[in-house]
Amino acid sequence: MYPASLELLIEEFNKMPGIGHKSAVRLAFHVMNMPNEKVEKFISAINGAKTKVHLCSSCQNLTDKPLCDICSSQKRDKSVICVMESPKDVTALEKTREYNGLYHVLHGSISPIDGVGPEDIKIKELIARLSGEVTEVIMATNPTVEGEATAMYIARLLKPMGIKVTRIAHGIPVGGDIEYADEVTLQRAMEGRREI
Repeated sequence: MYPASLELLIEEFNKMPGIGHKSAVRLAFHVMNMPNEKVEKFISAINGAKTKVHLCSSCQNLTDKPLCDICSSQKRDKSVICVMESPKDVTALEKTREYNGLYHVLHGSISPIDGVGPEDIKIKELIARLSGEVTEVIMATNPTVEGEATAMYIARLLKPMGIKVTRIAHGIPVGGDIEYADEVTLQRAMEGRREI
């Protein structure tokens, strides 16, 4: 229906997560209507991100430096590490401005059904970071079967090391209605209750 080069661009956009065919067509036509200097800037941004961004040598978060800004900060509490599944999770928690420790990004969770085992995510890198300075590891994996399994697996590895392992609370979101919450969410909400 479209020229071959345009079809190829549509196909590439369509491969992106959350982008259906109609959105891919819209994006491709948007690019086609952009002035050449903006297209070059767009291409440069993609190339720059792909070539300069890598994993932090300590926490495995994304950075363009040897150590990310969080790991290199002298203001962070180095005795606490919060373990998360993805860099997007770190960004979400950082926006709250409530946590001042370090992070460790696993880049996934254990999922035998999908062929992802403990050796396929950044668990050994976490273990290598645990010196005498770290006193607590907060498991902030997603509240899914895979996230729970990953948290339990790591907790079992860390317990013999004498490090306190905690789990973030899960429950009913602010603004949510109890009647629409599932049983597991309600159970977690009850288990994570605290005195007011």
